[in-house]
Amino acid sequence: MKIISQLSVIAGFGLLPVIAFGTSANKKKPNVLFILADDFGNFDMSCMGSKFYETPNIDKIAREGMVFTNGYAACPVCSPSRASIMTGKFPARHGITDWIGAASGEEWREAKRFNKLTPPDYVHALPPQYITLPEALKEGGYKTFFAGKWHLGGKGSWPQDHGFDINIGGWDAGSPKGGYFSPFENPNLRDGPVGEDLSMRLAQETVRFLKENNPDKTGQPVFACLSFYAVHSPIETTQEKWSKYRQKAENLGIAPSGFKMGHFLPIRQVQDNPVYAGLVEQMDDAVGRVLASLKELGLEKNTIVVFTSDNGGVAAGDANSTSNLPLRAGKGYQFEGGIREPYFLRVPGLTKGGETCDIPVTGTDFYPTILELAGLKQKPQEHTDGVSLVPLLKGKSINERSLIWHYPHYGNQGGEPSSIIRKGDWKLIHYYEDDHDELYNLKTDISETTDLASNNPLLVKQLHKELFDYLTKVGARFPKADPMYSADAEKKYLEGIEKNRLPQLEQQRIKFLSKNFDPKNNWWGSKVDTPE
Repeated sequence: MKIISQLSVIAGFGLLPVIAFGTSANKKKPNVLFILADDFGNFDMSCMGSKFYETPNIDKIAREGMVFTNGYAACPVCSPSRASIMTGKFPARHGITDWIGAASGEEWREAKRFNKLTPPDYVHALPPQYITLPEALKEGGYKTFFAGKWHLGGKGSWPQDHGFDINIGGWDAGSPKGGYFSPFENPNLRDGPVGEDLSMRLAQETVRFLKENNPDKTGQPVFACLSFYAVHSPIETTQEKWSKYRQKAENLGIAPSGFKMGHFLPIRQVQDNPVYAGLVEQMDDAVGRVLASLKELGLEKNTIVVFTSDNGGVAAGDANSTSNLPLRAGKGYQFEGGIREPYFLRVPGLTKGGETCDIPVTGTDFYPTILELAGLKQKPQEHTDGVSLVPLLKGKSINERSLIWHYPHYGNQGGEPSSIIRKGDWKLIHYYEDDHDELYNLKTDISETTDLASNNPLLVKQLHKELFDYLTKVGARFPKADPMYSADAEKKYLEGIEKNRLPQLEQQRIKFLSKNFDPKNNWWGSKVDTPE
């Protein structure tokens, strides 16, 4: 393991006071604030090198904690990753392998993508027999709270059915049905004044929970999960923020083109969408409000803060919002842009600020890590695919292990049905359309430009076997050949995408950057402060 003493892009900031959890001098259990962004890319933050987006509050978590530079989501799309955080299990094991609501089997043909395979069915709700992370914390005496996006099943499988005492805004939907300004059209979130910002509202609900359940007064530690709908489509912002970032894009220099064709869809190559940048800042403002409340309530010194995302940024499909370069592609893809994500842990007493760790870690690791930090017993029969990262937080090491992804679906963004294993610096991708393997050395080729499979046949064989031994063991489901597949129909479809969709996206990009851009709706209505 390599620990770098100071993360260069965020060096020079102040540090949190050191508090030693788990010592005789401090038997008080730590509080946990778990902040989960949606579709937020690894380089969508100024602290990670973005010259376009501004995220001072998220940066604060990074500069006061440990940044895991090889932090991963458990899946390139949302529901499986979120289920893995809750259960400590890889998607192939818990069975939620696609976003809940996605078509599978012959129904996939209705997407008219003319693909070779039909994706398998998947589990459509978080299995009730699992002891989730919030349930384990409740057993340990914690008060639990959830605000925001859930997307792990319909009524009967909402947050309150899986260990959260309070649920604000979590339900079936994976996107904000009413957009990012009230009215929200959410059955578990009352509407605020017209134009109220959704991200800030979820933050204010979290602040209200912390005030009403202040552990220093109640004696009961809290686990608060703030799960933003941002920055999932539809992308919306205020006129002021759009104007700010439109001008910033102009000052940085607008590239002549913003997309290039991928296998199925065009993929964004530049960060210059002023609407998306405004939405990012709205979320960051909301993060700042909650962080400020920790200090105001005297909880900052005894609260663990986690910041992460459920998959990579959207570079294709959906709203085509961001570029993840130098990572390849984005959400929905088998490449690093689809699965590598922000992964920050601020733990008073362990993280001194500015540290980075390059050991590969993933969403299944939060469960055992938080249990250990809380002084609670591990549940290895539950968090089967996760390990505690506490040794890394202490500057020590953990045993090398393999990380596994299983996404046997096409999805909406252009990724291909595949499974992945990462071991050390090596990443093997198995493709189900033609059963070939690709091999990349991520240490020397983070952009996955050079397939080294033909040069390393023995390593490919070993990794392939380990991958499929695991998938077979957990009963993974696989796609099947579509007997109605037509190569000519697929070719015609892809030619149409390149001929029509690619220029449309370029036109839309320039439209967003035009001084005269006017969405002619109520995007600009968020001028209302949410009362606490």
